[in-house]
Amino acid sequence: MEIKRELLELMLAVAKENHPNEIVALITGRKGIGEELIFLPFESGETMAIIHTDMLPLGMKILGSFHSHPRPILEPSQADLSMFSRIGKFHIIVAYPYDKKSWRCFDRYGNEIEVKILD
Repeated sequence: MEIKRELLELMLAVAKENHPNEIVALITGRKGIGEELIFLPFESGETMAIIHTDMLPLGMKILGSFHSHPRPILEPSQADLSMFSRIGKFHIIVAYPYDKKSWRCFDRYGNEIEVKILD
């Protein structure tokens, strides 16, 4: 799994800006490299974020998802695992305090996977 550094920095900034509410978006890109976030309508609060994937344009290639946890917990919840299993291959969780060490990437089963960050 690979993502662009600018994308990771954007995820951290968006999560921090929306704190204490969770935020959720989809990740897209080319050749398996995460390059952009797709924001669809979603509902959120301090303990949940639900994205409306039925609003996704037809034919759009989704690599995975991104969402935030307003507490410093990086492990996926049962609700996270349910979303992971439905869309994409990799899923990034960023957690408070939203710094360069407070994020992890998971596969659709909730197993942590390594990510190469591209400049």
